[in-house]
Amino acid sequence: MAVVAYNFRMAWKLVGSHHVLPVVMTLTVLGCAMQLDVVAPPHQVTDSLVVGRTVTGLLGERARRYLPKMQFFELEHQESHKRFQVMIESPDQHFAISVPHGTYQLTRVQISEGPFRSMADLPMTFSVGVGAVTYVGAWQFGVDSPRYGRMVAVSVTVDQAEAARAHDFFDGQYPTFKDRSMVEMLPQPTQMHVRLYEVTPYPRYSRYFRRHWW
Repeated sequence: MAVVAYNFRMAWKLVGSHHVLPVVMTLTVLGCAMQLDVVAPPHQVTDSLVVGRTVTGLLGERARRYLPKMQFFELEHQESHKRFQVMIESPDQHFAISVPHGTYQLTRVQISEGPFRSMADLPMTFSVGVGAVTYVGAWQFGVDSPRYGRMVAVSVTVDQAEAARAHDFFDGQYPTFKDRSMVEMLPQPTQMHVRLYEVTPYPRYSRYFRRHWW
């Protein structure tokens, strides 16, 4: 609602015509992502369920004051172009989200290091069947050291131990769903390196501590 109000004022100030208001409000609403619970309550699972895990860690030098953690990731439903945002807020977190069936793209992630935020765009896709429980593996994000052009290494993994942890998590959260089988569908590609971009505004730290001034 605050975003709509902001656009309303800007549109009114710049254009001064009520004819532009419906267009601005429509674009704002369409551009918003629907927030999902990181673990969907059983009574809210109406179609399909996507189960997985995000793990965020460091690459290279380890002696840092702030350790990275995943703030959120976003998915886009390719058939309807609806976007869904899942708040993780943890360096290691299982998730189980209730979404419509179809094809999804993992479009972007936000990673935090203390008060600092970075974003990355990710073209990884996977499919979700009708009424299925889809297991998408463990999404591992390795964050590079702070420097110009820093990257994040993304890999999707699954092994016997990881699959067992996912089944234990699923059974613990949804004991009444034990008759539903879990289908493995890993996002493709399963490995990539993408650029991390810092999110502004920056916290009010002195010039010495601001990482983007080299």
